[in-house]
Amino acid sequence: MTPQQYVQQKAVASGSSFYYAFLFLPAPRRAAIAAFYAFCREVDDVVDEVSDPGVARTKLAWWQAEVAKAYAGQPTHPVMLALMPLAADYGIEQRHLQAVIDGCQMDLEQTRYLDFAGLKGYCHLVAGIVGEVAARIFGQTDPRTTEYAHTLGLAFQLTNIIRDVGEDAMLGRIYLPVSELQQFDVKAHEILKRQYSDRFTALMRFQAERAHRLYDEAFALLPDADRRAQKPGLMMANIYRTLLREIEHENFQVLHQRIRLTPLRKFWLAWKVQALGRMS
Repeated sequence: MTPQQYVQQKAVASGSSFYYAFLFLPAPRRAAIAAFYAFCREVDDVVDEVSDPGVARTKLAWWQAEVAKAYAGQPTHPVMLALMPLAADYGIEQRHLQAVIDGCQMDLEQTRYLDFAGLKGYCHLVAGIVGEVAARIFGQTDPRTTEYAHTLGLAFQLTNIIRDVGEDAMLGRIYLPVSELQQFDVKAHEILKRQYSDRFTALMRFQAERAHRLYDEAFALLPDADRRAQKPGLMMANIYRTLLREIEHENFQVLHQRIRLTPLRKFWLAWKVQALGRMS
């Protein structure tokens, strides 16, 4: 299997909303986003799939060294072999990849966030930086697009947090800020035991409203000059925001299940943005 086939397989297998945005890109940009996305999956999987924190730290340290070696001209992993020939063309810098690894390391060190400011710091690394790199690959021409990409990345990550409350609880993680749990009188042990209540629903509604505000803020920040180039990001936004509305429609029943959109629906939502320029 070639490095290019490896990253393509990684992207397809994930079933992520990212994949549906790739489909409409020209081949060189599609190759770059597939390689970058595969890198993000590799390091994220270390945290999600390795049960021993010591082993996970060792693997992330290996990735830190691999990224440094790759930028010194000596990549060895298929993901880095696929990514490095494209990195300079799309402004993908070593600091971007190291920041994503730093975000994954935070998952090994921290399972709670005291307030939203602390959570935002984590989201900056695992989602804002990803948005920044994606915007460059999609064809950013205006520097103001970076702020749009970071804001949209934050909205995506908050949507993921809302969707994954139950799954994260099974791993002992609660990303909802402690100060907001207290504000709504929701106890951590209730989430860890996956217990629903009106208080929990109110807390989740508060989280969803903030995510919606961030989607609106991101769209307002996108400069007109880059609107066409950034269509793939808008496709993802259409998919993610539709998922958020689905979770709201299901009254935030996220503790015992993962609410999903079907692949066909994701494709349709992406196609609507591509062909009609319409968000749902």
